[in-house]
Amino acid sequence: MIGPALYGFFGIEAGTRDGFEYSSVLANAGFVWTPRALDAWLAQPGLFLPGNRMTFAGMVQRSERDDLIAYLLDVTAVEDGN
Repeated sequence: MIGPALYGFFGIEAGTRDGFEYSSVLANAGFVWTPRALDAWLAQPGLFLPGNRMTFAGMVQRSERDDLIAYLLDVTAVEDGN
């Protein structure tokens, strides 16, 4: 397993999902996953959260990050039954 499931992760505090062993840096990061936070993470993970274990270098193109975030907002949304 590379990372925790992303279903329903927007609005959740980073590093708090059960069933995944987070680095101490991410477990103690103290931020909530929002589109803005994810954009900063995707752009430069090492600068956004120094010391995290992610080997991903980042996505340079803003339009690609915007597209990915829009996609994730759609496919990871939690249905509220309405």
